[in-house]
Amino acid sequence: MANDLFYLYDESEDTKTRFVSFTGEATRFDLAITTTNRFYGKKLVINIQNGRSAIIGHDDLEEEGYLEFAFNLNEQEAEELKTFLETVI
Repeated sequence: MANDLFYLYDESEDTKTRFVSFTGEATRFDLAITTTNRFYGKKLVINIQNGRSAIIGHDDLEEEGYLEFAFNLNEQEAEELKTFLETVI
């Protein structure tokens, strides 16, 4: 039973993670933003407060409703997050 796993991949990579906390008018954000070679230039963004995460690039920031869905945010919160992420993505 121990060998029943089928690995699609199992790799290690050195990454760079930035931890940042900021407040907007609507809410506070505590984020971990990981830069890796795995996601074709996109970054792994993790909301530390609720554990939700998304792989985000410039194209994702322009997709209507993406941040709201990915991080369970209202429109104002998503706009504040987008404003910040545009400076780091």
